[in-house]
Amino acid sequence: MAGSWSGVLQTLQAVDTEFTADSVEWCPVEGCQHLMACGTYQLRTPEDQPALDVSEPQVRLGRLYLYSFNEDNTANPLVEVHRRDSPAILDMKWCHIPVSGHILLGLADASGSVELLRLIEHEKNSYTLQPMSSLTLEERGLSLSLDWSTGKPGRAKDQPLKIISSDSKGQLHLLMVNEGAAELQLMASWPAHHFEAWIAAFDYWHTELVYSGGDDCLLRGWDTRILGTPVFTSKRHSMGVCSIQTNPHQEHILATGSYDEHVLLWDTRNIKQPLADVPVQGGVWRLKWHPVYHHLLLAACMYNGFKILNCQKAIEEKQDVTVSIAHEMPNSLVYGADWSWLLCHSTKPTSTCSFDQNEMGTRAADRPSLKVAEEPPVPFHEQVVDHYMDGPANAPSRAELEASLLSITEDMKSSSQLHSSSKICDLSLFSGGGSFDNSLLATCSFYNHVLHLWKWKTKQA
Repeated sequence: MAGSWSGVLQTLQAVDTEFTADSVEWCPVEGCQHLMACGTYQLRTPEDQPALDVSEPQVRLGRLYLYSFNEDNTANPLVEVHRRDSPAILDMKWCHIPVSGHILLGLADASGSVELLRLIEHEKNSYTLQPMSSLTLEERGLSLSLDWSTGKPGRAKDQPLKIISSDSKGQLHLLMVNEGAAELQLMASWPAHHFEAWIAAFDYWHTELVYSGGDDCLLRGWDTRILGTPVFTSKRHSMGVCSIQTNPHQEHILATGSYDEHVLLWDTRNIKQPLADVPVQGGVWRLKWHPVYHHLLLAACMYNGFKILNCQKAIEEKQDVTVSIAHEMPNSLVYGADWSWLLCHSTKPTSTCSFDQNEMGTRAADRPSLKVAEEPPVPFHEQVVDHYMDGPANAPSRAELEASLLSITEDMKSSSQLHSSSKICDLSLFSGGGSFDNSLLATCSFYNHVLHLWKWKTKQA
């Protein structure tokens, strides 16, 4: 798909997640692509509980939400179908393939563990996520990220199923998943960074290779067959590296993001110099390649909202990256962002997942009603963007970043409860024919605990 992309961004729904939301993931497995998980994080300090001994450590609470998307419900297309309390959730990923007939969600949490949950369907649009396996990797730290080795379409039959995880002590952990029982087995752990290892990710095309980024400003590559020495170390980022993703459509293409407010594109065959350097005026906590279009990259830019980057000319012609959408979100930190695997013009989702009906477990309790955030949708005409980046913004000081960006390991700002008020755009605004394409995406905001559902209507120029 060559050429520039222009688009119209529309808010479909804003949901109050009560706890601060920092991770959102749409299910990639066919038949369940209407499902989306959202992970949250809340720091409870001794000051919050006066009766507690002040010597007690801080407690990090979390909650996992599961939502179902229904395009026929134009007022509230996201419906909560399950919630589960847990330690604070720092990252999560769905496995792209069923494992022993189960669809699995992996969590990295504040107890230093990686946990696997299986999706159970009880009846039409009634689901729960039930624990299947858990492994504590670092009792004295936080599990900060995880990635499955199955991040792209297609997988060799003899390729083992693996997870890579990183923690707040700077370590990486390689886990094998026993596909017969979906059990986690620790294969190796090793020190990778001097400070927090914010992110770890597989090379989806060569799954013996993994990449990691840390608060020591280093981007590193590792061959899991020969541990101990990194394959490469890049110092190209000037601050902590906190997001990495291999392009699942195109071999050798890697995207990284940092607190230094830059997204870098790499050809992994030549890691000395990036293909492109894109200033985005915000620390880049998550990067997600579009599930269909190989050149579109979604960036969660913390205090500067989110951006959709068109990387095609940078990848194919070594030209600049263009910005298709730049959406600011004042008074929030956008940590989580993900594309839906559903295209809005496709057929309605039907449940074709494989479930063990003999192990349905306890029925979910009565579903709590969704709190709708009091946040009017942005006028869609203000979001028509198709331009080149002008250049980097003035970089904040390290002290400012520590106060605002490194909040996962620092005290949380108190945030007032949002009032329940439904102010939703009508999906019918974009009905009709034409050569437009529609993508769904979701973002979640840290301090104001809001999960946003967006629709991006695009037209290629």
